[in-house]
Amino acid sequence: MALLHRAKLHPTKFELLAAWLPGRPWYRGPANADVESVAAYRFDDPAGAVGVETMLVRAGDGPVHQVPLTYRGAPLDGADDWLVGTSEHSVLGRRWVYDACGDPVYAAALAAAVLADAGQAEVFFEVDGRREHREPSMTVTGSGARGTSVPAVGAVRRVVQDDPTLIVTDTVELAVVRCLDGGHRATGATLTGTWDGQPAPLPLAYARPV
Repeated sequence: MALLHRAKLHPTKFELLAAWLPGRPWYRGPANADVESVAAYRFDDPAGAVGVETMLVRAGDGPVHQVPLTYRGAPLDGADDWLVGTSEHSVLGRRWVYDACGDPVYAAALAAAVLADAGQAEVFFEVDGRREHREPSMTVTGSGARGTSVPAVGAVRRVVQDDPTLIVTDTVELAVVRCLDGGHRATGATLTGTWDGQPAPLPLAYARPV
């Protein structure tokens, strides 16, 4: 379960991404364009400490890009290269926003989603002491059998910034599709997604134990 607050962020996630995306080697959109949301999904952090959100965004007339992010209340040791930026949250205070491909919490959640169809997090808003359910803007499905044993991810050892972006951990190799233009074909254990305007499942990520 992901519990969100109706709060303000400064700068916003989209402002951070507008400055960060044009410097990525896999980015195929225009520079100096506003970033808009297409859809999003979240994973649970079992420890409840890290926000794990994957955003599907478009800049200007460019293609849809997949951008996994993690939100932390303190810097992640050794992850300066993955820092998208910091933002002030009106409820939680300063948040460190990371490219999730360098974050082991995301790697573990993605491995479970692909290999064991662990699913996406249910999202709730905290409003005046009560919780309001938010309908998801997209649906993701893993090709692995639910309940399959997934190797524990302890560390991210290497990341290759390409499309797909390769994440090498101590137990699993993951690949995250960045440009969702329909040019990737599913092979092996796959996470697929559908959203408004995209009723046919598209591959989002792949995983294999090592």
